Amino acid sequence: MVVPNDQLIEDVKQLIIQRLKLMDMTPEMIETDAPLFGEGLGLDSIDALELVLGLEKEFGVIIPDAEVGKKVFQSVRTIAQYVCESRGAT
Repeated sequence: MVVPNDQLIEDVKQLIIQRLKLMDMTPEMIETDAPLFGEGLGLDSIDALELVLGLEKEFGVIIPDAEVGKKVFQSVRTIAQYVCESRGAT
């Protein structure tokens, strides 16, 4: 399993804040392992689409389908792990 570095986790948090226009939040307010949907940040399907677009633009990674998206968007850490794996980082 790939372990993302702290900078990538910070970058993912910044992406979430910017893409979802959560300007009243700081990266420190987003828990790395908290759920993004339902509990935790309470994101919805529109937010997921915005994050897919953001990941493609900022990190060059693609979420090919909803099944992959469910796994990737569990938490900030799972997003960062997916970015690392997609880039071929170890």
